[in-house]
Amino acid sequence: MHLLDIVTRFRWSILFALSLVAIEDIAWIIEPSLFGNVIDALIGIASGEASKGSQVFPLALWIGAFSVNSGVGALRRSLDQKIFLRMFTDIATEVAHVSKEQGLSASKTAARAQLSREFITFFEYRMPEILQQLISILGALIGLWVFDYRIAATCLIVAIPLLIINQFYNQRVVALQAHLHDSFEETYDVFSEQDPEKVRAYYTQLAQPQQRIANWGALSFGLMRIVLLGIFLVVLYIAIDLDNFTTGNIYAIVAYLWTFVTSTEYLPELFESWTSLKDISRRLKAD
Repeated sequence: MHLLDIVTRFRWSILFALSLVAIEDIAWIIEPSLFGNVIDALIGIASGEASKGSQVFPLALWIGAFSVNSGVGALRRSLDQKIFLRMFTDIATEVAHVSKEQGLSASKTAARAQLSREFITFFEYRMPEILQQLISILGALIGLWVFDYRIAATCLIVAIPLLIINQFYNQRVVALQAHLHDSFEETYDVFSEQDPEKVRAYYTQLAQPQQRIANWGALSFGLMRIVLLGIFLVVLYIAIDLDNFTTGNIYAIVAYLWTFVTSTEYLPELFESWTSLKDISRRLKAD
């Protein structure tokens, strides 16, 4: 069973779920610009530079985007369970069928069925998160480019070392994920011996690759934060010293910058789940 096989088999359900994610997050990413216009309109009215009622149209646009984001988000969270629970039932059934053909033990079959839950976790949570972060990063860059191309260019240039850090992280995690899944397949055998000390030893050993993965994640996170600090300093200099932005513009720029930073630093964790899933896919492949 490969990831591509699952995507092909459940393509319409997955596409529908991801389309809701896209609509929700596109509405969310344009909110800072719309709300910035509301701020400028209200400041203009307070200072006497704009007529009363000039805030109605920008306020209506912002409320519309907020409503789409909230309404679609609520609908998605309700429908996701129905879609992905049905997928898990079908996948677990197929795992049981393939394991029977391969003559695997009941303990290993149960362990692989549990590992197959990672597919559902990926499609239900990780894939939407990846799409959300990509929309956030791209939307933030477009928003920043509209205000000042130098700000967006700075983010793009700094993204290069971020990609290098992420690639380095993935290379270190691949082997650790495989070792971790090897241990998972022995869980039921360990418990079947009904020896508490063997259970303790098993989980002590299991914690080692998990801790090493966490250590690599911490290192990657720290390096990314140092690089992202440079983005903040350059962008703040451009926004405050080189451009004559309104209060609403500065709010939108800071919101887009923060979106870019938080979405970028979240990517290593998402790619870790992708690495894990590839190893699980290899294990569940029918011989």
